[in-house]
Amino acid sequence: MTITIIGHLCKDIVHLPGEKDVHEGSFGGIMFTLLTLANLMNERDCVQPVFGVGQADYETLMEQLKPYKNIDVSGIFKFKGPTNQVQLFYQKDAKTRIECSQNISAPIPFNRIKPYLDGDGVLINMISGSDITLDTLGYIRMETREQGIPIHFDFHSLTLGTDQEFKRFRRPITDWRRWCFMLNSIQMSEEESLGLSAERYDEKTLTNHLMPLMVETLLITRGKRGVTVIVQDIHKKLTQKDIAGVSFGDTVDTTGCGDVFGAAFLYQYIKSKDSFVAAEFANKTAALNATFKSTKELEGLRTNLEQLGITISKSAPNGKNTNGSR
Repeated sequence: MTITIIGHLCKDIVHLPGEKDVHEGSFGGIMFTLLTLANLMNERDCVQPVFGVGQADYETLMEQLKPYKNIDVSGIFKFKGPTNQVQLFYQKDAKTRIECSQNISAPIPFNRIKPYLDGDGVLINMISGSDITLDTLGYIRMETREQGIPIHFDFHSLTLGTDQEFKRFRRPITDWRRWCFMLNSIQMSEEESLGLSAERYDEKTLTNHLMPLMVETLLITRGKRGVTVIVQDIHKKLTQKDIAGVSFGDTVDTTGCGDVFGAAFLYQYIKSKDSFVAAEFANKTAALNATFKSTKELEGLRTNLEQLGITISKSAPNGKNTNGSR
């Protein structure tokens, strides 16, 4: 199995309510997606990340990824200037947070992405909201369509703007239909779905407008309350399933749960070809991530899932191991 992931890296500074210490400077953003897949997949499989990192952080990042034999690091490139920094201020209710982003990276150019569109699936996670341009998404669709490679698209920060104080705020996307067109699966939180259109469509109305855009699966995540899965079959019939949330202990930090969900979903979908099965697995994997303090704990993801009795599909026998340069 080979999966390509596209999205911005960032350095997270997490401020939790009631704690004086902060979790400083750890790599976040697409790192959650990358490490989730690397720890779910076997060494014979391959995850191909395509993103940039500030030149001052490049060696540190490479050292962190070195133990993973199933990560092809050749798509990671250096750029001048700092890596995108994100400060996350969680509020006392533990449900909301204030996010501030500085030094947002330039969009990843298509010529960086094109050599890696030859696998079993592509995951695009709009970590910053400017990870790729709409034109680049169009090129990716054209490259993967004839090969039948599924694209999973997480709207994430595409629905966020940035004010003069670097705070992120929700705002509608006028061309959201073009972003959604002809994608296998789309992921968004319920807040993102309600704020996506200028008309402020409710979920039912949004679904009725979105699914005719040749979308196969829509996933609306609801945090600890679970996820709603809407699947369209070849006859245009819609089937909806609400998957309840689960808990595996006290919630420590919800940072990256959506990223983990998307990675686990695509991994399981490629194995099962069933969006409902994949969403069940992703829902549990994201819930487990909420009990972790940082991406470091993702190293034990597979072991923890197995101990909880959660079945992880065996990897494809034709996976490739290409840790290194092309």
